Amino acid sequence: MRLGTALVLSAPSGAGKTTLVHRLLQEFPQFAFSISCTTRAPRAGEVDGRDYHFLTKERFAAMRSEGAFAEWAEVHGNYYGTPLGPLRELLAAGRDVLLDVDVQGAAQLRLSLHNAATVFILPPSMQELERRLRSRGTDSDDVIATRLANAGKEIAEARWFESIIVNDDLNRACDELRAIYLAATLRTPLHRTVIDTLLQ
Repeated sequence: MRLGTALVLSAPSGAGKTTLVHRLLQEFPQFAFSISCTTRAPRAGEVDGRDYHFLTKERFAAMRSEGAFAEWAEVHGNYYGTPLGPLRELLAAGRDVLLDVDVQGAAQLRLSLHNAATVFILPPSMQELERRLRSRGTDSDDVIATRLANAGKEIAEARWFESIIVNDDLNRACDELRAIYLAATLRTPLHRTVIDTLLQ
């Protein structure tokens, strides 16, 4: 049995990452999900232990000090983190895990999960990114300007990701993401126990 692989995806808002994730999950429903921790209050319908582990800020800080998170970040005054222990257990059991995180989270995951496959989704151009954000019809001009400014900073971090997908054609981008995932499952470090078993 091989070890599981962690597929880490990042992208600026509007690059189409959510659509690509949904397509990948339709084809590979066996992906496991790591339940994140957060200090924000539960929203209507959210269940502790299913949607998130809802923690106090004090408990989150204690876990962070103990090194209990594979990655964590502060977003709008609340903390979010991916528990490291359960994630390692899933990977050790041969489960592949999909992680949708920002560039800071991806950088932390690269350090805490040495065999993680990191993928950055790029828009074909900043003009197209702006067009996609505006076509949603949900954000004000100020919010769109902020998202575009943040996108520039995030795209500057794309250089250290292992793989890049330019999402200018959805079907091709899906093919590329599938190829990256399948290649990641074939990495030698994930198959060492298989090799050792054959040599016994």
